Amino acid sequence: MTECEKGEIITVLSVKAGIKAKKRLANLGIVPGVKILKKKSAPLKGPLEIIVKGSSLVIGRGLSAKIMVRCQGQCNL
Repeated sequence: MTECEKGEIITVLSVKAGIKAKKRLANLGIVPGVKILKKKSAPLKGPLEIIVKGSSLVIGRGLSAKIMVRCQGQCNL
């Protein structure tokens, strides 16, 4: 998810993380098949702001790197 462009709609394919991280992301609505809008990316490896099911969320770059996605447009994968 970190490689996709700001403003892009992203589809979650899988989450490559431990049980606790998967559970936390699932509680936030980030599960395979869900669509996410990447709203903002903070500079200098800061957190990402995303919109999931109408809710705005901020997640750390390390956690977001564990979310495998398919970008709708051009991305740097």
